[in-house]
Amino acid sequence: MEKEQTQSKKSAEKLTNNTELPFFSQNISSSDDQNNLVMSPEEEKLFFQTSLRQLHEETAMLRDLFEKASHELSSLKKPALLVSEIVSLHGDKAVIKVPNGNKFYSYVLKGVKDLAPGDSVLVEQKSLNIVEKIVISEASEVEKFVIIDKPRESWDEIGSLKNEIREIKEVIELPLKSPGLFKKVGITPPKGVLLHGPPGTGKTLLAKAVANSTKATFIEVVGSELVQKFIGEGAKLVKDIFELARKKAPTIIFIDEIDALAASRMDTGTSGEREVNRTFMQLLAELDGFESLGNVKVIGATNRIDILDSALIRPGRLDRLIEVGLPDYDGRLEVLKVHTKRMSLREVNLSDVASKTENFSGAEIKAVCTEAGYFAIREGRDAVNSDDFFAAIDKIRVDDEENSVGMIG
Repeated sequence: MEKEQTQSKKSAEKLTNNTELPFFSQNISSSDDQNNLVMSPEEEKLFFQTSLRQLHEETAMLRDLFEKASHELSSLKKPALLVSEIVSLHGDKAVIKVPNGNKFYSYVLKGVKDLAPGDSVLVEQKSLNIVEKIVISEASEVEKFVIIDKPRESWDEIGSLKNEIREIKEVIELPLKSPGLFKKVGITPPKGVLLHGPPGTGKTLLAKAVANSTKATFIEVVGSELVQKFIGEGAKLVKDIFELARKKAPTIIFIDEIDALAASRMDTGTSGEREVNRTFMQLLAELDGFESLGNVKVIGATNRIDILDSALIRPGRLDRLIEVGLPDYDGRLEVLKVHTKRMSLREVNLSDVASKTENFSGAEIKAVCTEAGYFAIREGRDAVNSDDFFAAIDKIRVDDEENSVGMIG
């Protein structure tokens, strides 16, 4: 017991003699610092008011952030609304048609007014009640086919094809630029042309040159794009394209690879083939229906005229059939001059090159010029010579033969 009392006395003495006091003890012991910490009542009141105002501002800001985050979260949790079409109205109820073609008898909310059959509305996914009326542009889906920036290809950039250029100018360009000539003569210009021939002969190039030479609206569509999944969608797309073309007339509609849509119809077939036939029949109706095309011209292009339905190419629809075949010697020479106009040539006789490109299409001759340039680049030269062209011709010919063997085999 005495031993414990002795140890506690030693500890107390050690604490009393210790000069290293805690931080708060040092502040209190300093009279100057103590005077600095003491604030007057007015200063304390101002300090607390400022602090309280800052806290209120922070609280309001945090409350706004919380409400925004909560609103966004609740919006994300809501199910999406379906876009449907009103078929008929029955008081506060309506028959609607959803995108998959099914029809439902739904309720109309009180706030939704001025509804009519054919209007587009938003409906809930579960209850299918009509919650809002919306306006959808009919041309919104077809305006993507309208070419805003017209092609830059001109007639001067087309080598050979003089007869083809003359015919397409007579059918497409002349009626749009000088319609009075046909009125004087008393004839109606053809509604459109069909460009057919082997691949790479310049069918698409002719259509682009026509679009560039006229001030008409140019609508370009591939035949396969008109084939849709659901029944009636492809036919509706064709109808909308021609309606848009009439509104923006004068207009040129260019349908590339038209054989994907206009192949010969068969008595039997799958449901997909029947849907293609429905779309094709809508195209025939637009070409030769009750509504006049007016200043709307149609250009079709295909590599397989042998499989096209005869109803498309009869007089009164695509009246003029223009075959774009492989160029002859003079045509190949013109194509070479067009594609080598900006090339650096050294000791090149284009006549010899044209004579060695027999049975080459315009696209293959362009590929020859490109490959010849690559041969020169590989050897570190800034000009192309005759050997480069001959090597390029052999390379393109071998590639074509291998592709032909692969397709047959």
